[in-house]
Amino acid sequence: MKKTWWVVPVIGAGAVAARRAWPAGSRSGGKPDDRWLTVTINRPVGEVGSGEKPPPPLDRFGESIDVRTRPAPGDRGTELAVRPAGREARQRSSSLPARMSGQDPRQELRQALREAKALLEAGEVLHADTPPTTRPTPAGKLLGLLNRRSGGEGVL
Repeated sequence: MKKTWWVVPVIGAGAVAARRAWPAGSRSGGKPDDRWLTVTINRPVGEVGSGEKPPPPLDRFGESIDVRTRPAPGDRGTELAVRPAGREARQRSSSLPARMSGQDPRQELRQALREAKALLEAGEVLHADTPPTTRPTPAGKLLGLLNRRSGGEGVL
């Protein structure tokens, strides 16, 4: 009997992982193709831009994205939301294999949104430097591979 108790945490962890892997649109009751990528920027709405002229580097996408700006709840800045324009572009949902291979259609948009937040708040995009004195360990090599595959944005 005591030997079978280890199964309970494993099943629980599997259920949590399966729930997190479920498409985000279905969790909220919406369709997966209606998802917006959103960040909160600590600036007034007027400084962030509008749907007609998005802030750089989002402006390089031109008409291929939809942009929405609105005041963040509690007077905490501005919410900047983007999504691919057109129903066909939004139906290509991102999956783990696509993210791992670098073929996720939303990955470049996520990176540009993160860079726009950094430019608006700090005035520049900061990147971490690699210390020159470290030697990669096996775990470090795996982490480096996953970091490169995620496009430097922290999302696989």
